Amino acid sequence: MRVLMVSWEYPPVIVGGLGRHVHALAVELAAAGHEVVVLCRQPAGSDADTHPTTDEVHDGVRVLRVAEDPPHLEFERDMVAWTLAMGHGMLRAGLTRLGSWRPDVVHAHDWLVAHPAIALADVLAVPLVVTIHATEAGRYAGWLSSPLSRQVHSAEWWLAHRADALITCSAAMRAEVAELYDLDPARIVVRHNGIAPRRWRAGAARVREVRERYAPADGPVLLYFGRLEYEKGVQDLIGALPRIRRAHPGTRLLVAGTGTAAEQLVAAARTHRVRRSVTFTGRLPDADLAAVLRAADAVVLPSRYEPFGIVALEAAAAGAPLVASTAGGLGEVVLDGETGLSFAPGDVAALAEAVGAVLADPAAAARRARAARKRLGSAFEWARIAADTVTVYAGATRGGPVELARPKIPTGNVFGR
Repeated sequence: MRVLMVSWEYPPVIVGGLGRHVHALAVELAAAGHEVVVLCRQPAGSDADTHPTTDEVHDGVRVLRVAEDPPHLEFERDMVAWTLAMGHGMLRAGLTRLGSWRPDVVHAHDWLVAHPAIALADVLAVPLVVTIHATEAGRYAGWLSSPLSRQVHSAEWWLAHRADALITCSAAMRAEVAELYDLDPARIVVRHNGIAPRRWRAGAARVREVRERYAPADGPVLLYFGRLEYEKGVQDLIGALPRIRRAHPGTRLLVAGTGTAAEQLVAAARTHRVRRSVTFTGRLPDADLAAVLRAADAVVLPSRYEPFGIVALEAAAAGAPLVASTAGGLGEVVLDGETGLSFAPGDVAALAEAVGAVLADPAAAARRARAARKRLGSAFEWARIAADTVTVYAGATRGGPVELARPKIPTGNVFGR
């Protein structure tokens, strides 16, 4: 099949797990013989002089990466205006630079590409497949209190209702999307994220090297890696650290990633009197990540909201013991007592207890880590996920163009909490 993917992130422009998902799926589809074009963007804040639109082939995938237009728009200051401008650029590139190539299907990833994806599917007269990776309401525990949140929610609703086929990455997300957008769950299919385990192996010498670099002191090392946002729950992990250190003196925490909550997390470490025991590394170089994961005594994923949790797959692939909340898809990825230890989102005492159990019994933690890595080959293998996604493409029937009324947005909690 000929597949046009539309995504606001694609390596090396990465914000979170979405970009890694789109890249892996595109590469796997191309390896299976499908023609794949990814329509994406240059880095935010770049200029067409230094970052012009490019049309290149990487890993068998044609990547059409669109330059930013001249207007001075900033994602952080005016997300909606910036997103609309990005969409305009993508749409123009899709209509003028694809040449004679025409897709059999357009596959959109999240609300930020709703406008170009819907327009391209309509103009090219092909089905629109949509993957919803996360929701605005989910990120804010059901509260759409700001105008921006309501704008994002309505764009998500539009994309979900316009889709000819709808995909989520976990059963938890399927239930959430169906509830939020008043959809029949039967029309939503689940296609998990996947992993290529071989990419996450690191030799013993490399593991020792990165441990000495990032955590030179003796004592257990905990690792969180991912975006630094409230919904990721890193504040709960920092809050649990004093209890963990009382039971396991010398325990250190590495926090790897960037995000809007970074300053608050540094302040939280000071408040809990563990600032010297927490190292904020920023975003780790890709070359270091597998070894750092393997070097950790436990990888802790304390999310309060997590549509899937691709970082759990990456940790499992590296052979790291896992401690994770049961938020959303993490409850499907990490099997409590089998492939890791789990706790309820936001339960700081339970988090500390689970981490303590890992540190108290490294042999049991290692057995769970081996089981987690073994499970990757059966449940999260990209070739199978890509093949299953092709069945969604093949079964999608074109339903657009269509005009839809605006959704009614509740004034209270959209989940009724």
